[in-house]
Amino acid sequence: MSNLEQMSADERRLRTDLAAAFRLVAHYGWDDLIFTHLSVRIPGPEHHFLINPYNLMFDEITASSLVKIDVEGRAVEPTPHMVNPAGFTIHSAIHMARDDAHAVIHLHTPHGQAVSAMKEGLLPLTQTAMIAHHDIAFHEYEGIATDLDERERLVADLGTKNILLLRNHGTLAVGSSIATAFLRIYFMERACEAQVHMLSAGRENLHQPPAGVADKVRAQSSGPMADMAAERLAWPALLRKLDRIDPGFRC
Repeated sequence: MSNLEQMSADERRLRTDLAAAFRLVAHYGWDDLIFTHLSVRIPGPEHHFLINPYNLMFDEITASSLVKIDVEGRAVEPTPHMVNPAGFTIHSAIHMARDDAHAVIHLHTPHGQAVSAMKEGLLPLTQTAMIAHHDIAFHEYEGIATDLDERERLVADLGTKNILLLRNHGTLAVGSSIATAFLRIYFMERACEAQVHMLSAGRENLHQPPAGVADKVRAQSSGPMADMAAERLAWPALLRKLDRIDPGFRC
C-alpha cells in the first residue's frame, strides 16, 4: 500500500479520482470480477501510470492500493500486488502513443461486448449513441491482449479517436482526465445497452432520425464545453454520490 501523505498533491488527486472511477464502474455494474482495467498517467517525463492491482475487486480498490508502473510494466514502488498483463499491453500502448490520453478505461460489459460483435457496431439511433458514434474507432480481436506486438496495431486503429470498440471483446475510452474518459465510457455503455434493447424489436421496426441530426448532436457534444461538463459538473456530482454511498475509495 502506498503512503498518500508522502505523494505530491497531483498524484494524490489522480489516485483518488482513479479509485473513484473503479468504485463507480462497480456501482454501475460494469465490472468483470478482477478482469478489466482503468489507468491514469502521472505527470512527468517518466510516463509512469497508475493501474489496478490484479487481485482486487473494483469495489475494494482504494487510492493507496493502486499500482504505479512504468511503460515496461515494472512496478515503480514496492507493492504486494501484480498487474494484469493484458491491462499492461493495452494501457501502455495508448499512454505511450497519445500524449492527450491521460486516462484510459476498458470494460467487458455484456452490452458492450454484444455491440462489439455486431457487424455495424454502434448505430446512431439514440441521443447517447450520436454523442459517441463520431468518436469511435475499431480494433479487430487478436485474442487475450498479452502479445506486445498488438500495441502498434491497437494504437494505429485508435488513431485520433477517443473511443475504441474492441471487436468481440468490449469497449474502451480515453480522455485528458479521468472525468472526461469516464463520461465518454458512460455514454458509450448507455448507448450499447439501449441498442441491445431496441434491436429486440427488429432492425426493420427502428425509427431513423432525420437526416443531419447526428451531425448536429456531434457539434453540440464536442469540444471544450463537453470537457467542462465532464470535469466541472458531472465528475464532482459523481464524487458526491460516491462519498454518500461508498467513501472508502479515498483511503
